[in-house]
Amino acid sequence: MARLEGKIAIVTGAARGMGEVEARLFAEEGATVVLCDVSDADGQRVADDIISAGAAAEYAHLNVTDEDNWRQVIADTVGKFGRLDVLVNNAGISGYDEEDNLGTTTWDRLLDINAKGVFLGMKHAIGAMEQQDAGGSIVNISSISGIVGQDFIHMGYNASKGAVRLMTKSAAVRWAAAGIRVNSVHPGLMPAMSGPRSASPTTRDAMLANIPMQRIGRRDEVAYAVLFLASDEASYVTGAELVVDGGFTAQ
Repeated sequence: MARLEGKIAIVTGAARGMGEVEARLFAEEGATVVLCDVSDADGQRVADDIISAGAAAEYAHLNVTDEDNWRQVIADTVGKFGRLDVLVNNAGISGYDEEDNLGTTTWDRLLDINAKGVFLGMKHAIGAMEQQDAGGSIVNISSISGIVGQDFIHMGYNASKGAVRLMTKSAAVRWAAAGIRVNSVHPGLMPAMSGPRSASPTTRDAMLANIPMQRIGRRDEVAYAVLFLASDEASYVTGAELVVDGGFTAQ
């Protein structure tokens, strides 16, 4: 039996990168996936690919910083499919390639998308899941940057991903009795880091030197961690941090 058979899942930031891989894997494992993003053409392309492969998906425009947009997407999903079983708060932006690592505008944007976006997603998904006898699962994508400090990145990125880490624990404790599990995944160095600074050979060699497994991660390795937490296999797991970083934070 597929690991998410019959479940209804929303994945944000699903038009490309890690979110796309997560959405495709969820669909392969039996979920009906609502792919959300602000990149409408790419998001619809991925949804169409999933449908062409014989799985169930649809695309919905979602700006994660817009609370009314969240209300609409959640309401539309529950109205069409009858419930919401899984939310993956994947959408986010990087702080690796900012020229001014003390820029206030960058701070505001990082916190708005990476932290507030996750908060709003949890707020409205929990509201829907509380109405269900079966509860649900929320997986928030944080980062190793939410666990350790780094001297080459805007501190707003660390702050935003640290906020995701602790919001996850807070929600997990508060809504455990309602059967709603909330966990975070913390990827390490991934191919998605493609900006001029993080993509430079010098920078990447320095990063790799600190990874015990001596390689960057793959997006599917993160997606399988998310799949586990979303599935009923993780029925006694809530408030956990699942680190996928090749051993970086174990040092």
